[in-house]
Amino acid sequence: MTVGPVGRCDIVLAGGTVVDGTGAPGFAADVGVADGRIVAVAPPGTVVGDEVLDCAGLVVAPGFIDVHAHDDRVAVDDPAMAAKSSQGVTTVVAGNCGISLAPLDRSVAGGPLPAPFDLLGDDADYRYPTLAARRAALDAARPAVNVALLVGHTSLRVAALGVDAAVERPADPEEVAAMRVALARALDEGAVGLSSGVDYPPAAPAGIDELAAVAGVLADHPGAVYATHVRDESDGVVDAVAEAIDTAERAGVPLLLSHHKCAGPANYGRSGETLALVDEARRGPTAGIALDVYPYTASQTSLFPQFVAHSESVLVAWSTPHPECGGRTLDEVADGWGCSLDEAVDRLQPAGAVYFQIDEDDLRRILAHPAAMVGSDGLPGRERPHPRLWGTFPRVLGRYVRDQGLLPLEQAVHKMTGLPATTFSMDGPGGRGRVAEGMAADLVAFDPATVADRGTFDDPERESAGIHHVLVAGVPTRVDGAATGDRAGGFLPRRR
Repeated sequence: MTVGPVGRCDIVLAGGTVVDGTGAPGFAADVGVADGRIVAVAPPGTVVGDEVLDCAGLVVAPGFIDVHAHDDRVAVDDPAMAAKSSQGVTTVVAGNCGISLAPLDRSVAGGPLPAPFDLLGDDADYRYPTLAARRAALDAARPAVNVALLVGHTSLRVAALGVDAAVERPADPEEVAAMRVALARALDEGAVGLSSGVDYPPAAPAGIDELAAVAGVLADHPGAVYATHVRDESDGVVDAVAEAIDTAERAGVPLLLSHHKCAGPANYGRSGETLALVDEARRGPTAGIALDVYPYTASQTSLFPQFVAHSESVLVAWSTPHPECGGRTLDEVADGWGCSLDEAVDRLQPAGAVYFQIDEDDLRRILAHPAAMVGSDGLPGRERPHPRLWGTFPRVLGRYVRDQGLLPLEQAVHKMTGLPATTFSMDGPGGRGRVAEGMAADLVAFDPATVADRGTFDDPERESAGIHHVLVAGVPTRVDGAATGDRAGGFLPRRR
């Protein structure tokens, strides 16, 4: 921390309590910013700036890093990124769950792309044969947040095998080799790692041999991460977590368990078993294992019968042939049509749904785990998104820190900033995740007394409360709770 007067800055966040992202106790300080960097973290009243943002009563923290995002398309199509910027997010990691817009040119798929590709957009949105092409589109759009990209194993798979083969069989050695070449190129072009989603049909035939062989490419690219939506988050969740750990150990790469949960009433409480596997792995060769979690007891994805079967209730989010069913429960739809749930699912396709299938005690246990980070798993660009898209980070700070005392504030901020930055190699000199001199000036100032999510399942697209100022690369994107219209984000390559 700088002591004494410092030179004049572009912007000063004055009079706040700095929670620096390391987990250390907060302290009173002014934060000075110049040329996109933090140039001073100094005693209050010692920093002079051309613009002063009043942070009295506020916490000044590193900008939040959403480690599990599906903002691949919206970052270009709607670069204001209000859902994320309004909750203090300054960096998103997209390309999760095995699906990424790049590298995949729909013309090589051999047919219409099946679910869950529709989570990111229409077939026409898959038009980037290389990650470099996607990077150029992001930089041209200049979104309001930084965007780091994972490469989806399912996207690689469909490019190498075609749609029909991908849903029917494992890849052969030649196809695995093609996936490895495409992944290596994308990593050279700045991707931060590989994601997989073998819970979904286009990747389900991929066994551990295929997954480990493709993920093994990451070992030659320091800092790259293997993030996985495991094969089964319900009855087979323990075996699925064990498979993911085995895959990472065989590949020799860091592992991230995506949106970790134990889905379905029959599996409530089993997070004790899955987290025991995580703890054991952290003591072994997969020391880099981490996980992410969203702070809600409902999930959202495409409408699949197997997810319906493990839910207490299901809310239809959208349906292409029956848009009038959006916002109704699946039971209500089936009763109205006089049919079974399975028939209703078939008639609604393509469709998306919210699944109420997570136990609050499991959620709390996972969120409190030292390896857990916060990720929204929000799905932008569709009707009736899950409220996690707009409220994840304020919900943690309001509900689980202030109201329930599950986590100290400093620990919660660490899970949103310093820990993600370390996991994805965004830290280090000039990087992100800490309030310290020399770091990128991605910052958020929030009121710990009022910060809260405000979205509901009936009205999900509501800005959260308590987020006052947000800066990306030293540019204020929100001041006094209002968007400025300025944007300074773009593609965020892996630091090497």
